[in-house]
Amino acid sequence: MGTSNQLIGLLNFLTFLLSIPILGGGIWLSSRANNTDCLTFLQWPLIVIGISIMVVSLAGFAGACYRNTFLMRLYLVVMFIVIAALIGFIIFAYAVTEKGSGRAVMNRAYVDYYLEDHSGWLEERVASDTYWGKISSCIRDSKVCRKMVRTVGGMPETADMFFHRRLTPIQSGCCKPPTECGYVYERETVWNPGVGVGAGANADCGRWSNDQSQLCYECDSCKAGVVASLKKSWRKVSVINIVVMIILVIAYIIAYAAFRNDRKIDNDEPAGEARMTKVEPARFHF
Repeated sequence: MGTSNQLIGLLNFLTFLLSIPILGGGIWLSSRANNTDCLTFLQWPLIVIGISIMVVSLAGFAGACYRNTFLMRLYLVVMFIVIAALIGFIIFAYAVTEKGSGRAVMNRAYVDYYLEDHSGWLEERVASDTYWGKISSCIRDSKVCRKMVRTVGGMPETADMFFHRRLTPIQSGCCKPPTECGYVYERETVWNPGVGVGAGANADCGRWSNDQSQLCYECDSCKAGVVASLKKSWRKVSVINIVVMIILVIAYIIAYAAFRNDRKIDNDEPAGEARMTKVEPARFHF
């Protein structure tokens, strides 16, 4: 292979390796969706993009090794489309997770979550009746609230211990009542009515139930916790995707320049060879 083809082959091997963290991010989101986030739709574009980069990189590598112009052109066109899709995915992920965060609570290590603090496409999708029934059922099946129960010396942890725990958004929003409701802690998922419970404007105060199959699964705070959990997951994956995208763009530009250079050399070779093989007719003098 020429120097340009060697460079293109090396870059394609690099992009093949870069597809692994993208594919891994999609698989990680899928595992979280099955276990905690309970919303499955964003990981599939990532998985498709990761597999596409993998396949296209192999095609480009083969094209560089065998000097196959068709495969190289196909690689450049498809990789451009894949990079554009990855950029679009990153922009979309940041756009739908831009607003909303938890509210700090006095004398608590955890924060409370409110649905009104979130807005946009993601919040509407999570809170809709179409999706929430499936999401809340998934949260029940994941037993996330049961798993947060702890014992200390064979006894349930005290209120002070619980108040100093850093709960996940879903644990805070779905497994306990909002702090402003004034419920009194008995154990992690059992809270008794206190003075003034239900007097506030928060409708979740009346939705809380000590029934372990109900808890606060129908609360707006639970929906807000799911949105906040999704935001954290997507932002983590997006950081990796941004780094990979930058490297992919640089590799693509270099590969395109190397391909153009290789085509130029190939086009110049026939003329050069013709000049080299041209033989001056022999002249004989008598």
